[in-house]
Amino acid sequence: MDSVLDFFVTPLSYAFMQRALIVAVLVGSVCSVLSCYLVLRGWSLMGDAISHAVLPGIVAAVVLGIPIAIGAFASGLACALLTGYLKENSRVKEDTVMGIAFSGMFGLGLVLMTKVETDQHLLHILFGNMLGVTWRDVLETALVAGPTLLIVLAKRRDLLLYCFDPQHARAIGLPVRLIHYGLLVLLALTIVASLKAVGVILVVAMLVTPGATAYLLTDRFERMLAVSAAVAILSSVLGTLVSFHIDGATGPCIVLIETACFLAAFLFAPRTGLLRRRNPAAATPSA
Repeated sequence: MDSVLDFFVTPLSYAFMQRALIVAVLVGSVCSVLSCYLVLRGWSLMGDAISHAVLPGIVAAVVLGIPIAIGAFASGLACALLTGYLKENSRVKEDTVMGIAFSGMFGLGLVLMTKVETDQHLLHILFGNMLGVTWRDVLETALVAGPTLLIVLAKRRDLLLYCFDPQHARAIGLPVRLIHYGLLVLLALTIVASLKAVGVILVVAMLVTPGATAYLLTDRFERMLAVSAAVAILSSVLGTLVSFHIDGATGPCIVLIETACFLAAFLFAPRTGLLRRRNPAAATPSA
């Protein structure tokens, strides 16, 4: 019992762990809610595209001496708009356009990183550095993640209808184009909020896995939001604590726990789990 208590209490005696856990909850919360819409809309690759496309903007921000968040947001949004333009003006499918756009911008960012001399650790942007965040980083994350989360929750019904049936949303008078680009802006802001915690590469898992896990466990959207948030926040907190005790990288620990949750749902979900489908008697409650 004491060892279990120490697992949770000991890390809290360090200020850097307190900051890390606050950021973990903030990032887990906003990523989990947006994750549900990305899964329903089939935009998982869009999250991948924007998260990789922010790298050139980050390097440019360092060179220009402006906040990294501004450069990352501008670069990510530019990638999203470019993807939409190419899709509407060519025969290439959306997933192909996204793959080309994010690969090109990520390659550009890596080239710029090798040519720019700076005292900032740009590699932390790739893989995150949650245990190294300052109180200023916590404040910046809260200022981006908080309003983003509130907007998504306030407009959740409009976003849900758009994700399920854009044609019906347009028929009843919803501004579908505005919702489309608004969702892209919210996605870019979420990625910016998550950069210093989990980095460019691992934020994709944070934006996809919680929603996918919840999707396997329930067919009601409100419940899906709650399950996704629970999975993301619990994984973020446990991953941060585990990384402290094993002296490992925090972002990968969080992603591994989220992946384990997804695999558990895939195997044991009450109605759709793989093992339940193979054993129908286990899925049917006895009289």
